[in-house]
Amino acid sequence: MAEANIELDLSTAVAPKCAKVHNNNNNSARSSRASSGAVSDSDTHRFGWCGWNPSWLQRFCTAKWALFWLCWGGALQGLIVNGLINVSISTIERRFGLRSRQMGLVASGYDLASFACLVPVTYYGGRRGASKPRFIAIGLIVMGLGSLVFLLPNFLVGNYRATIAEANVCEQSGLQSNSSQAVTSCELNGLGEGESLTWTVWLFLGAQLLHGAGASPLFTLGVTYIDENVSKKMSSVYLGIYYTMATVGPAIGYVFGGQLLLIYTDWMSVDPIQLSLTSDSKVWIGAWWLGFIFAAAMCLLIALPIFGYPKLLPGAEKLERVSEAHATTAGTDKPSEVASGLSQIPRAVLGLLGNPTFFFLNLAGATEGLVIAGFAAFLPKQIENQFSISPMHSALVMGLITVPAGGGGTFLGGYLVKKWNLACSGIIKMCLMATVVATLFTTCFLVSCPNPKFAGVTAGYGLGARSDPPTLEAGCNSNCGCSRKNYDPICGINGVMYYSPCFAGCAQEAHADSLKRYHNCSCIGGVGWVDEGGAGHPTSGSEPDATNLKCDSTCRSLPLFVGLCFILMVFTFLATMPALSATLRCVQDDQRSFALGLQWIKVRLLGTIPAPLIFGALIDESCILWQESCDKEGGGACLVYDNFYISRYMWILALICKLGSVVFFLCAWWFYVPPSKALNAKGKEDVN
Repeated sequence: MAEANIELDLSTAVAPKCAKVHNNNNNSARSSRASSGAVSDSDTHRFGWCGWNPSWLQRFCTAKWALFWLCWGGALQGLIVNGLINVSISTIERRFGLRSRQMGLVASGYDLASFACLVPVTYYGGRRGASKPRFIAIGLIVMGLGSLVFLLPNFLVGNYRATIAEANVCEQSGLQSNSSQAVTSCELNGLGEGESLTWTVWLFLGAQLLHGAGASPLFTLGVTYIDENVSKKMSSVYLGIYYTMATVGPAIGYVFGGQLLLIYTDWMSVDPIQLSLTSDSKVWIGAWWLGFIFAAAMCLLIALPIFGYPKLLPGAEKLERVSEAHATTAGTDKPSEVASGLSQIPRAVLGLLGNPTFFFLNLAGATEGLVIAGFAAFLPKQIENQFSISPMHSALVMGLITVPAGGGGTFLGGYLVKKWNLACSGIIKMCLMATVVATLFTTCFLVSCPNPKFAGVTAGYGLGARSDPPTLEAGCNSNCGCSRKNYDPICGINGVMYYSPCFAGCAQEAHADSLKRYHNCSCIGGVGWVDEGGAGHPTSGSEPDATNLKCDSTCRSLPLFVGLCFILMVFTFLATMPALSATLRCVQDDQRSFALGLQWIKVRLLGTIPAPLIFGALIDESCILWQESCDKEGGGACLVYDNFYISRYMWILALICKLGSVVFFLCAWWFYVPPSKALNAKGKEDVN
């Protein structure tokens, strides 16, 4: 007790007023009991705020209620970072003229901040007497602030201009048309002439840094808080529920964010019907920013009850702990030595790194984190472009995969550890087998669709082989004076996409039924009609040659991809909870918080930080046609991707990462030395 009183409690420094009131109340309570000779510190195990802890609130001071609120915190983290942001990446790229490399940097900002905060958060939050719930609650407030910063670019720039004011059609006075369009070319995205929106990258990055800093206590201190307040047998179940909700969060974000993309981004001031735009238009920008207002409010609401939880729940001291730490590390560090001061951090780090099981589990977590973080950020974008569906439908597909596969796999992994009563060695073998199966199903990324026909890009204007580099000019539009900066794609009646009505040689534009219809298109008529599904023959009368919609894809491979990806995700997340349990069991009890922090540092540094940068760079390498931008250095968003290369790049990355995980789980199991008194010959817990 003397040592605990001497140690500095960081949570007291963070919220001094509440801490002082709480301490004063405790002191007065002790003094009032002194006359009867009964001095108790029971108030330290009560639920409340700033010393206010009435009896009727204590029904919430249980492990189940603590888990309930922590689950909502974990779900919010997933909803914001892996849901709302990831589903909006392609929309944000088009809205602000950004590239996947730049959005990869934004996505990495979350992990950069977590990396920087993990050591101080886990060290000070894991010290004796520190209040883990208070760290977690403050983190949620910071995360909510990050969401508010993330939506700021929407209000700091002008309204989105989906199309130029005048009709973008072919005019035979080529030079005059070209010059008039050049004046307004930089206004397409709400830009003034010569203005660029690439500066918004730094605002997005700052918001992600706040997200990462705020979320860092959730899966380190939150995990250890649950683990130290429930029995060892129930720990895997509680943690399984916790991580399941953290997995369901992104799925909710995908579905919720996808539905918001059906709302026009400037719905408060612009009526998209007047612009003849629908959510199926290629230049449609949805209200990506709306979800972050809801997320920020929820973070503040969930932080309030978590603030009220004590450092330890009632009855936590009576729980029995049986150490399964790797035998070579047992007894190397005393609890007082591990957390006695900053000078002991290097010694604690070396002690953990000398544990081979812990070391290889960390490497396995890094390779798993690399593939999960990369696909979480860019898989919706890949599905959208690979199968020619809208961002809303892509988000819906991701949600349908993530909820049952990610959430179910995570919960099933924690349940099986309890059901089979697995010891540390058996848990690692379970992770190994699940990862081997997942490696086989990385072949889902080989399922791809042929490139959609895009005149001058993936196919010539005569529907022959594409030219390299892409050439949008042809004899049918040579006298139209078209500008590449006026991207306004249309779908011809022949099933071919054209860069704009001007490049299709369309002479007339008409508005009807919230659509733009184009007639007398020389490039479409000059190609000759082709029959694709019976809808390619010319018609007479008022039937348009093209509309400003996206051509329907003839590829039917999406169900096969969803099925294979579902199995891959089930077995990937099946190993997450067991791997966490193995990490907690292979180290000493007093090292758990710091061990998790050190593990997350390695996962961030080797996995989740470089993942979006690598994936974003490879996706950019798959681009065939770039949008011309007023920013010569920053470039613009990609307009057309090569489906073959984007699928092969994703498969190679997934395969390499999964093979690495298999090797590292195998090494973790091979080098593990269990304490002989804790395990019997069968690898099960010795209950005698």
